[in-house]
Amino acid sequence: MKTRFVLINTSHAGNVGAAARAMKTMGFDDLVLVAPRWANVLRREETIQRASGALDVLNNARIVATLDEALDGMSHLCATAMTPRDFGPPTRSPRAHFEQLLTEAPGQAASALPHTAFLFGSERFGMRNEDVYRCHVALSIPSNPQFGSLNIGAALQVIAYEWRLTLGGFDVAQNPALATGNAADAAQVAGMLAHLEESLVALEYLDPAAPKKLMPRLNALFNRAAVTQEEVHIVRGIAKAVLQQSARLRAATAPADAPGDIKG
Repeated sequence: MKTRFVLINTSHAGNVGAAARAMKTMGFDDLVLVAPRWANVLRREETIQRASGALDVLNNARIVATLDEALDGMSHLCATAMTPRDFGPPTRSPRAHFEQLLTEAPGQAASALPHTAFLFGSERFGMRNEDVYRCHVALSIPSNPQFGSLNIGAALQVIAYEWRLTLGGFDVAQNPALATGNAADAAQVAGMLAHLEESLVALEYLDPAAPKKLMPRLNALFNRAAVTQEEVHIVRGIAKAVLQQSARLRAATAPADAPGDIKG
């Protein structure tokens, strides 16, 4: 299954760079430009700056003269058009259409989806009717009815994200400490809570005769936080410092021995 993004008659070099960046963030690299305004658009400074590091996508991109060339090898064509046409393909949101495609795929497997091309029209006048008519669907991103126009980079990012989710998506980055098995175990959390409780008693914040539900609530808080071993050490270090300071204050405020007292 192939995915291709096609920009037709693009007039702003920066939008080509923005499109390349949006594609790369979602793991796509097949970009084709149909008769762009600038013949050297892939090498223009504004393009490179807006690509923000997606130079491999730009280097892999092709410039062709006609839409037929751009669509060679593609079997499912998706126009991007905010305004429905009186005649032509149905208009659907990207998510609804992709869900339908996946349902129709053999075994509902992402790998069985058709070779799909996403077409984006010129910034000045959008997609021509004749280009929309040859597509299987017109994708319309649900947006504010009073202000629904998206620039090419933003629209491509939304569609690329929805398509990537349909293909399986990427794993969300996890906390590195937790990912490497550095999470505190139950015994470590219990030891930390006991140490913390001792320090709270020393501060006279916790009355051991009437503790209420302070410690169970703290226990629930630390469980939700999924603390790491390092974080347990930090909390215990704070508890230790509190106990040491409390001991020093008690010693400094203890009454002095009266004159004439005999020490045995």
